[in-house]
Amino acid sequence: MSCTQIARLAAYAALSLALGSLTSQANAAPYTFTDLGALPGHTNSQANGINDVGQVVGLSYPGVVTDLRAALWNGSTITDLGGASGTLSRAFAINSAGQVVGFTDVAGNGNQKATVWNGTTATVLTTLGGTISGASGINNSGQIVGYSLTVGNVAQRAVLWNGTTPTDLGTLGGAHSGANAINSGGQVAGWATFSTASSASRATIWNGTIATDLGTLGGSFSYSSVANGINDVGQVVGFSSTTGNTISRATLWNGTVATDLGTLGGTISYANSINNAGLVVGNSFTAGNAAQHATLWNGTVITDLNTLLDASAVSAGWILQDAKGINASGWIVGTASNSISGFEHAFLLTPVPEPETYAMMLAGLCLVGFAARHKGRRSA
Repeated sequence: MSCTQIARLAAYAALSLALGSLTSQANAAPYTFTDLGALPGHTNSQANGINDVGQVVGLSYPGVVTDLRAALWNGSTITDLGGASGTLSRAFAINSAGQVVGFTDVAGNGNQKATVWNGTTATVLTTLGGTISGASGINNSGQIVGYSLTVGNVAQRAVLWNGTTPTDLGTLGGAHSGANAINSGGQVAGWATFSTASSASRATIWNGTIATDLGTLGGSFSYSSVANGINDVGQVVGFSSTTGNTISRATLWNGTVATDLGTLGGTISYANSINNAGLVVGNSFTAGNAAQHATLWNGTVITDLNTLLDASAVSAGWILQDAKGINASGWIVGTASNSISGFEHAFLLTPVPEPETYAMMLAGLCLVGFAARHKGRRSA
């Protein structure tokens, strides 16, 4: 096919797809749904995180939850990450190098320990002296965040690990804190208590060991705000109680300015992750708090991700309940329940390219072909 023919095909494709988009917009699904399945012998799974390469981490388990296993998905291949020993393990985050963090029940006695996996090799991280710890976030530099109990298990503290060495990030003046996410610049997001006389927490961002209270939407009771995710711009997402302490709402913080992201018609919502484009994912209750649905926020626009499923996924019984992670390409992972089987599975949503993208791909074929012919002429 000649370059001219390819150019014409690209133009026709763009026009055809654009017209098709206009005429069938109500039926078109802008995302492709993938059921990630579970480990052999297991019936259930959950996805907790995704990296920019598209690798997904979470957990898999049988009908009972006594055998939770940290799991890694590479495309359609699922790997049991195992643990340092014992059977109980969970994975919460993965960086672009494929390093995974979570926890394992090292001794099989319920005392979970923060763990990092390189491949299927699990390394237990040092605690702050207590018997329990967990890792919840990792950046591309390999810095890990989470929590650990202190000596005597008297307090829980947010922790930053460089290698296996822990640093206590401190609190806002209270006794307890926890870290949930870290960005490429080393900023950490989580929560901390602000008074020794109160268990109420505030969404918190740490720059080094300097903790900043991000505030709330007006609430003041225990766990009144928590930060779950942070992007490289420093935007933070999580949830906060509102004035009157009646409900929790998905919240976006720009600096210390908190914005209520709203709901799908119910009273409660939670935000879990944000990418560098500012897209936020989490979950929200529908009208009358009838159901919890996976949710996407794009600025002030809120979308029930179930409305973006294609007809085959809907007829197969899938209901997207919670979105836990979103990467730079807008790929979304979380947990879906199945109304037919009664099981829950990890899911992946991948955006369908826009018509212009197809046209650019076809035009790119022309450029590649031209470059190859030009190179051939030079070497002849």
